Amino acid sequence: MTSLPQTTLALSLREGGYATRPMPQVPESLQPFLDLAEVPLPAPREGQVVIEVIKAPVNPSDLFFIQGSYGQPRAQGQPAGFEGVGRVIGGAGARAEALIGRRVSFLGTVTGSWARHALADAALCIPLDDRVSDTDGAALIVNPLTAVALLERVRELGSGAVLINAAGSQLGRLMMGLARDLDLAAIAVIRRPDDAEALRALGAAEVLVTSDAGFRAAAAGAIKAHKPRVLLDAVGDQATADLFFAMPAGARWVSYGKMSDEAPALTQMGQFIFMDKHIEGFWLSRWLPSAPPARRAEVIDLVQRRFASGQWTTRVAAELSLDQALDGILPALASGQGKVMIRP
Repeated sequence: MTSLPQTTLALSLREGGYATRPMPQVPESLQPFLDLAEVPLPAPREGQVVIEVIKAPVNPSDLFFIQGSYGQPRAQGQPAGFEGVGRVIGGAGARAEALIGRRVSFLGTVTGSWARHALADAALCIPLDDRVSDTDGAALIVNPLTAVALLERVRELGSGAVLINAAGSQLGRLMMGLARDLDLAAIAVIRRPDDAEALRALGAAEVLVTSDAGFRAAAAGAIKAHKPRVLLDAVGDQATADLFFAMPAGARWVSYGKMSDEAPALTQMGQFIFMDKHIEGFWLSRWLPSAPPARRAEVIDLVQRRFASGQWTTRVAAELSLDQALDGILPALASGQGKVMIRP
C-alpha cells in the first residue's frame, strides 16, 4: 500500500456523547464545539478507504450533531462532517482497492468529512460520473437521497399533492423539481417571500409565505384545492402543526428535521382518533440500511443523473477553508443563499 497520512488537519469535536440539555438548531458560535487541530488518521481496516477530501458541506444535521443533539453520539477528538466528495488514495480489501484513484461521494462513517483526509466505508462510497461537479458531488447523499425517499413515501401513501415546508432550502428545492417530474402537486411553504418566484419556476403548484398577513386564508385555499394528505416537515413549529390540522382526513405529518426551536402545540387531538391522522419520523440513516440493495442502487443512479443533466444543482453561499470555517460558517449560513462548503 502507498504510504498514507497518519494525521490530518480537521475540525474536531471538543466533546463526546450527547448534550445534557436542549440545544438550538443553530448555535451562537461553533467555538464551544469544534477545534481546528491535527488529529490521528487511523490506518484503513478491511473494507475501508482513505479519501483526500475536496469539499464537504455543512448540513442542518451537522449543526445538531456537533452540539450533541443528533441521533448518534459524538466521539471526542474525531472530525465532524457527515458527507463530502474526494479522491480515494488508499484502502484495504479488494472492494476498497478497486476505488483507489476514483472521485467519490462519501459518508463520514469512520471519520468525519470536515478534514483534509477522511476514512470511510468503501461500501458507502459512490463513484461519480465525470459530469457531476465537485460541488454537487459533495452534497450528493444526505439531501438528494432524502428527497427521493420522502417523495417515494408520498407516493406510497397515495397522495397526489404534498405540503413541503422550508421549501426554499436546498433539500426543499430538490423536492420541488422531483415532485413536478413525478406529477405531484407540491405546495411550498416558506418564511421569506424572496424565494417564491424561484420555487414557482421549479414547479410549485402554490407558494405559501408564513410571514404574510393572509397566510392562513391562502393555506386554507391551497389545501381545499389540492387536498394534500402528506406534509413533509423540516421545521416543527406551530405554523406546521396548524397546517397539519387543516389537512384532510388520513393526513400524515412526516417529520425529518427540527429547524425551529419552538415546540408546537397539538391543539386538536381528536383528529388523531376521528380523522385517522398520524405523525411519523424519517431518518436517512435508518432508511439507507433498510432499503433493498437494488432500490438503493436505483436511487443513487437517479440522483447522479439529475445532477449530471442539470435538473438538480447545489446552491452555494460560501466556500471556506478549514482555517476560515470556525468563524465563517454561521454568518454564511445566515445569508440564506445556499450551502456552505468547506474546502480543506
